[in-house]
Formats: sequence, C-alpha cells, structure tokens
Amino acid sequence: MRITAVLALAALTACAQTPDSGYRAEVSMNRLVEQPGSSVTSAVNLFSGQTPQRVSRSNAEIAQDFLDLEFRMESGRALPVLTRFEDGPITVALTGQVPPTAEADLARLISRFRNEAGLDVRRASGPANINVVFVPRKTIRATFSNVACFVAPRVASWEEYKAARGTGTLDWTTLRQRERLAIFAPADSTPQEVRDCLHEEIAQAMGPLNDLYQLPDSVFNDDNFHTVLTSFDMLMLRVHYAPELRSGMTREQVAAVLPGLLARLNPTGATGRTHQGGQTPRAWIRAMETALGPRGSVSARNAAAHEALAIAHAQGWQASRLAFSWFAVGRLNVSNDPVAAANAFANAERIYRRLPGAQIQAAHVDMQLAALALSQANPAQAIAFADRAIPVARQAQNASLLATVMLVKAQALEAQGNVAAARALRLDSQGWARYGFGSDAATRARMRDIASLVPSKLRQLFRG
Repeated sequence: MRITAVLALAALTACAQTPDSGYRAEVSMNRLVEQPGSSVTSAVNLFSGQTPQRVSRSNAEIAQDFLDLEFRMESGRALPVLTRFEDGPITVALTGQVPPTAEADLARLISRFRNEAGLDVRRASGPANINVVFVPRKTIRATFSNVACFVAPRVASWEEYKAARGTGTLDWTTLRQRERLAIFAPADSTPQEVRDCLHEEIAQAMGPLNDLYQLPDSVFNDDNFHTVLTSFDMLMLRVHYAPELRSGMTREQVAAVLPGLLARLNPTGATGRTHQGGQTPRAWIRAMETALGPRGSVSARNAAAHEALAIAHAQGWQASRLAFSWFAVGRLNVSNDPVAAANAFANAERIYRRLPGAQIQAAHVDMQLAALALSQANPAQAIAFADRAIPVARQAQNASLLATVMLVKAQALEAQGNVAAARALRLDSQGWARYGFGSDAATRARMRDIASLVPSKLRQLFRG
C-alpha cells in the first residue's frame, strides 16, 4: 500500500512513501502518495531494464515470508487457501483513460515477469485475466480517501465493481482460483505513481495479497520504500506459480512443499543469512500509522513515533522495523530538533546499511540528511550525502527521489558559489523530475522548497 504522506521538511520529502492511519479494506491497495501537479508538459526520462539481484536471505526465512504473504490479507484476515491463475497465459489489458507512459511501463514490466519470474504474461487488447482500469483520481479517492490504486477479484470494470460492493463477490477469502480481476488506477496521476501501481497491483493480482513490515527487499511492505518489484518479489511470484503448488492448497500443504521447492528455485538460500521475521504487533503498526499520517498534532505524532520505537526495542528487533522506527523519529524532529533528527536518521541508516536489499531505504535517509545539512549551512556535507544517494535512487528506479536528491545537490553547489555546476545538474534532473513529480509546475515548486532550506546568511556569504 502507498499512503498519503504529510512529511517533514515541507514538500521536499513528499517523494518518500510512508504509511498513515488509513482505511484497510478487503482489497489489495496501493496507498496514495501526494505529488503536486498531474499533467506532463515536457518529455520525461524513462528507466531502462532492471538488473536482477541475488536474494541473500535463508530459504527457511523466505518460506515463512511466503506463508505470511500468501495466507493473510493486509487487514489481518486469514486466507484459507492459495489461489492463482491456473490455465494458459496470464493476460493483462489496459482500459479507460490510459496515461501516455503506461504502455511502455507495462511492456517493461511484462518483460521482467517473463524473464525473472518465468511467467507467461501477455498483453491483451480485449477482456483479460487482469484488467487495469484507469479512472479519474477523484473517483478512487471518493471510494477510499487515501488510496492511489487497488485490485479487486471477480470484476473487470468500474461498473461491475460498483455493483458488487456490499456483496460477497469482492471477498478474497471466498476465492478458490483466480480467473478475472480488475485493478483501478488513476488516469491523471504522475508517471511514477502510475508505474508503481502497475508493479505492485499486478504482482498482487497474480500473487501475494499481504504486505509485511519486516521485509527490507520487497514492494510487499507498507513502508513503501521500494517502488518497483525486486528480485525477492520475482522469487515470490516464481514460487507462487511453481508446478509443486496449485490453487486450493492450505497453508499446511504449502508449508510441507516449500523446503524442496525453494531448494530447487533458490539454491543459494541453503546458506543464506537469516534476518528478523515474526509477526508485527498491531500496536506498533497503529503507532507508525499515527506518526507518519496526516492527522493529529505534531506532538501527538512525535509521541507515536517514540511509542513505535519503544515497542521495537521491547520486541528485541534489530532489523528493518527498528530502522523504520528510528526513521519516523527523525522525520518528526526535523523542524523542532535537527540534532535529534540527525541522530535518529544516523541510527536508521546504520541498520539499513547492513541489511541486504535495504539500499534504497538508506538512500532515503541520505536525502533527509542532505536536506538537514543544507538547512544547517553545511553544503559540503549535503553534497556528500547526495552523492551517496543518487546512484542508489537511479538503480532503484525512483525518479522522484533521484530528482529530489539531484536538486538538493544543485542547491548546495549554488550555495558554494558553483553556479554553473548547479545549473547543469538542475538541467539533468528535469526529465526525472517530470516522471516523478508530473509537471513542470510541480518541479518548480520542489525547487523553491529546496531553495528555502538554505539559510539567508549562507546565500549572502557566497553572493558577497
């Protein structure tokens, strides 16, 4: 899920994708991340192919992750059996007001499904197994106020979905095999948000329906740092459609098959490292939703962030959930206590940097630290943080993060008096900014937000 974010540091960090206390319905959703502007007025940059990464965790832990992803909804409701598409290729159709970048992004995604997950996924022009229906954003918001897109079973159009609401038709727990589903996505959003919806919702339409906070290397995580499907996600889909499994199998039946199945599909997992798993207490989830949500006073949200951190320590967590708790504390202290914020971000970053698959989380922390350094009149340190984050954001195909960090670095260069280099970097960032933010106007607004971070005394020093 991707959730409406009201983030620290004004609009600068609006690209960071984090959860709030939203409606949790019995559909798989991609929670909304607000981005200013929606129409693309100039050419956008597009990412090329993804380089698959080795999944480094142990097969024993991956097996538990698979069971937790497959046999529970995001709301916590149990799913009685495994369900998937069983016969022939899986077809995908785009209908409605299709955004201009959606076709190319879908083609790249289908290529990845075929090459990395071994799935026979095909583009269809007519009715399909998975029907991506593009509707106005306001239509989705009127249904779920903080949702960007979602998938629902047994329907193929918005009209069918509306007619089925309030009936058992949309209940995933009654499904025994997948045959026809609809994904409802915004027709008038940013190119990156459209792509993110395609990645997460098509993957969930085919495979796991749950999200797990403890996964550092997956889009199936409500922290929403990953915006495109990872190698771990492709492994989950490959397992989901392995011949050893079939629709209708219970959790116990699947658990019995998984050790041999994973040994075949992921032989390196026999010696892989084990990180932290286990169920996430609802109290921690509620605290994080409050801390990073748009509702409540700053003090109440800050208290919730510290509550989440206390729960993380009490649970003995040492991995991604502890890091995310520190990240929330940092975000909530950016304006009122920059030193505390920097310390919290440093704690988060130390954890993320030792977790395989968590490079993008560390890059988000670097973006926050770069902005903090800029606001504290330390442009050299801001450049150092930005230089560390830029290649990671590019590899993770996160255009909004990439453009933001490039613009922070450009502002730091300008603060040092290197106006020519700053101008060149801003020019290089424009294509990514249009893909991530959606319009030239939104890009200009982001640049103004970043410029406002530079203390006036620093600007005057270099102008003088």
